[in-house]
Amino acid sequence: MKQLKDILYKVPVDAVYGDTAIPVFQVVFDSRKVKKGDLFVAQKGVTVDGHLYIERAVELGAASVICESIPEKRKEGVTYVQVEDSNTTLAIVASNFYDNPSSKLSLVGVTGTNGKTTIASLLYQLFQKAGYKTGLLSTVKIVVDRKEYPATHTTPDSVSINHYLNEMVEAGVDYCFMEVSSHGIHQKRTEGLDFSGGIFTNLSHDHLDYHKTFAEYRDVKKSFFDSLSKKAFMLSNIDDKNGSIMMQNTKAKKRTYALKTLADYKAKIIEKRFSGTLLSIDGIEVWTKLIGTFNAYNLLAIIGTANELGLDKFEMLTILSELESVSGRFQYVVSENGVTAIVDYAHTPDALKNVLETINDIRTDNEKLITVVGCGGDRDKTKRPKMAHIASQLSNQAIFTSDNPRTEDPEIILNEMEAGVSPENYKKTLTILDRRQAIKTACKFSERGDILLIAGKGHETYQEINGERFHFDDLEEVTQCFNLLKK
Repeated sequence: MKQLKDILYKVPVDAVYGDTAIPVFQVVFDSRKVKKGDLFVAQKGVTVDGHLYIERAVELGAASVICESIPEKRKEGVTYVQVEDSNTTLAIVASNFYDNPSSKLSLVGVTGTNGKTTIASLLYQLFQKAGYKTGLLSTVKIVVDRKEYPATHTTPDSVSINHYLNEMVEAGVDYCFMEVSSHGIHQKRTEGLDFSGGIFTNLSHDHLDYHKTFAEYRDVKKSFFDSLSKKAFMLSNIDDKNGSIMMQNTKAKKRTYALKTLADYKAKIIEKRFSGTLLSIDGIEVWTKLIGTFNAYNLLAIIGTANELGLDKFEMLTILSELESVSGRFQYVVSENGVTAIVDYAHTPDALKNVLETINDIRTDNEKLITVVGCGGDRDKTKRPKMAHIASQLSNQAIFTSDNPRTEDPEIILNEMEAGVSPENYKKTLTILDRRQAIKTACKFSERGDILLIAGKGHETYQEINGERFHFDDLEEVTQCFNLLKK
C-alpha cells in the first residue's frame, strides 16, 4: 500500500480533483479487475478507450482515477487526477508503487526485429551458470531466479513489469534481461525503468500493420536508446545499416559488435554444422551448440553484454559452449531414416531468409530442403508475398499453409502469399490449408538425408483461429509424423 501523492512522484499533473493523501492498494488499468481502494488508470488504447470505464471502475471501489479527460460526472470522495498521457503515467506510477525496483538490479533491454528472445534467454542462462541470481522477461517465459511464469506479450504491461522486477529484487536477483518490443516502447510500457544497458540486434520488415512505415518503426526502436542514461551502455550491431542510426543520440556509453566491420566485439566463423558452430573470438576458438551466422551475431551481443557487466572473460567463453538453444529457435529432431526437421520461429522475411541461408550453407546439394511456412492473420500483410518468395526461392519445395489466421480468412492469407512467388518457382510450391496436413505431407515428401524446415510458430503451442486458441505444437507434430512413418 502506498499514498497516492507518493506514487505521483515525477508525474506531470494537469489538474487534481480531491485528496491525494489517500492510500492506494493496487494500480489497475483493467476496470474488470478493480477492487476497493485501488487506483484506476484510464488509457486510450489501440482498440479500447479506458475512459469509457471510469464510472464502472468507481462503482467497483476505485478510490482514485488517473485520466486524460476528467469526467463531467464525478463521485464525491473519489480523487481524479488529470494528466496529458495516461500510458506514460501508468508506467511511472507502477514503478513508484513498487519502489522503483529497476534501480535495485542491473536491467538490460534487448530490442530489434530478430534475435531478442535468443539473446535475452541466453544471457539469463549465462549469468545463472556463472553463479548469479538472474531474471528474464521474454516472449517465451518470465523467470524470477528459477521460478517460471508464462508470458503473454513480448514486453508485458507496465504494472506486470514492475511487479516481476519487484519479485526479483525480493528474491535477491542481480541481473535481469528483458525483451523490449516496438509495441512496448510506443505504448510507453518501459517508461520510468532504469536500464543499465540496451542491445540493438538488427532491423528489418515487421509490424508495419501497427507502425505504418518502416521509418516510424525504426524511430520507435531508436527512442529506446535515446532514453538511456549516461550510466548505461548501448551495444549495437554495426553490420546492420541501422546500427549507427540507433547510436546517434544516445547518452549511454557506445559499444559495437560485428562479424564484417571493425567493432569493439568481433568474431570469425570457422566452421558451421547442424550440431553447432566453431567461432574464433579474440584468437580463442569456441565451440557453440548454436547454429548459423545469425546466432554468431547473437553470441557477440551476449559476449559484449557480459563484458560490459563485468563478467570474467575466460569464465564467459567457457560457459558459452554450454548454452542450449532457446525453445522454438532452430530446434531440430532427426528421424530414424535420417531426415532432419527444424522448427523455427522465423516469422519475418529477414528471419526466414537467415534460417534458410544457414541451412543452405551447411547442407550439400544431395539433400532436398522442404519448407513449410505460413503468415499470421491480423498482422502486417505486406510481408506475406515476400515470405513466400523467399521460401520458394531458397527451398527445393515450399509448402504454404495456415499459421495463426486469427480473425482473417486463411485462404485469403495464402492467396496473398502466393502472389509473391516468381513464375520460375511455381512448380516448387504447394498450398495446403490445414497446417497439420501440410507437415504430414512434407514428412511424406522427405527422403533420407533431406532437411525439413517448419517456420513461423516456433515455441508456440497453439493455433489461434477466430479468437480461439487450439493446441498445436510444430515440434510435436513433426515428431509424431516421424514416429508414424517408421512403423
